[in-house]
Amino acid sequence: MNIENDSIHEECGVFGIWSPEKISAAKYIYYGLVALQHRGQESAGIVVCDTNGPIGNICNHKGMGLVSEVFHKDVLDKLHGNIGIGHVRYSTAGASTVENAQPICFSYAKGTLALAHNGNIKNGDELRKRLTDEGVFFNGTTDSEAVAYTIAEKRMKCESIEDAVCQVAGDLQGGYALLIMSPQKLVGVRDPYGLKPLCIGKLGQAYVLASESAALTSVGATLVRDVEPGEIIVITKEGIVSKHIPVPVKRAHCIFEYIYFARLDSKIDGISVYDARIRGGKALAKRYPVEADVVTGVPESGLTAAVGYAEESGIPFKLAFSKNSYIGRTFIKPSQEEREASVHMKLSVIESVVKDKRVVLIDDSIVRGTTIANLIKTMRQCGAKEIHVRISSPPFLYPCYYGTDVPDNSLLIANEYGTEEIRQRIGADSLGYMNLEDLEEMTGDLPICKACFDNNYPV
Repeated sequence: MNIENDSIHEECGVFGIWSPEKISAAKYIYYGLVALQHRGQESAGIVVCDTNGPIGNICNHKGMGLVSEVFHKDVLDKLHGNIGIGHVRYSTAGASTVENAQPICFSYAKGTLALAHNGNIKNGDELRKRLTDEGVFFNGTTDSEAVAYTIAEKRMKCESIEDAVCQVAGDLQGGYALLIMSPQKLVGVRDPYGLKPLCIGKLGQAYVLASESAALTSVGATLVRDVEPGEIIVITKEGIVSKHIPVPVKRAHCIFEYIYFARLDSKIDGISVYDARIRGGKALAKRYPVEADVVTGVPESGLTAAVGYAEESGIPFKLAFSKNSYIGRTFIKPSQEEREASVHMKLSVIESVVKDKRVVLIDDSIVRGTTIANLIKTMRQCGAKEIHVRISSPPFLYPCYYGTDVPDNSLLIANEYGTEEIRQRIGADSLGYMNLEDLEEMTGDLPICKACFDNNYPV
């Protein structure tokens, strides 16, 4: 459900590159961030360094808006370096301001450190208190800043930045993918549960780290492998080294990467996102068959599950919505009325597809129910005889604490109403959610986190 006033958002995406050759790291990062734009549209930032220049020769730029709005050619031309990290952000914690845009970059006694973070740290308050108690100057407000300053503080007592990262990561609770850059090294870290994705790519002699493999492809890099849960990747002029966080690994990969967050052309932990969504749609067709004339999906992420439903059911798949991609980001509109008007402008129903038809409508989730209710109303105005809604995720019943903006229980429609009541409220003829046990149809034997559905939190 890619309509911002009633949808689930990922917190952010990260991209980093280290090349032994003289390249414009910033330009590669720019294209990598464009490929990750779906993971965050509020702010973007790039930090680079020339490893052959003066120590601490770090350049950075960040701002509010899309990657193409924050970075222009003249800005990129000023960002010199062969190593760098970038970030796109959607805020699930902390205000949506340029001060909270990432990467975080600052100097300290041992040099300069930059950090980009995807996810959410549950014990951020504890980190901030520890910094204060130890007399470390810290004026940040976000968990990401607390992590960055804690790494810098540990680095004062460690032989290397990776040793400091290893110590700090062992104390972190939550889901995270971190990119840390010093003037000579690029470090990537993935939480011990694998909640947040991170992968390694190769581009000539350069190594690339990114939230999704689609970002590697966008810059011409090839996927080497995923960073393992609990793994620390260190990239220097000597090559790539793997270390591990000194804590037990307990895999719990976020199921919503496969349902909604990730791009269709990404592969995460060996599983094609496209194939996973097709399997999800097929599982829905097996669980909730219905006599109908056409299957369609809500753009964008509902479309692939709809194809799977159509393949399994034998009901023809058709596109029933026309999407206007030039309306702009509806979450920045000043009022609820304007946001709703923008939603109507962004998606319009193709009348000839639904008129006098029994329609199966596939979407990835129902959060508050307002968007799908409006779409159903419009489809009926266009002559749809029946509308049978199928949702490729179970009902949201519990909040997410790992970097996804699943809101508190009071804002979740499924927490207040049962399936039949929700069906009535959204105006559907029938409603079927993905069953918990059917989620394995999507990801096979990959251990998954589904806490927002079953209240079984891994951390």
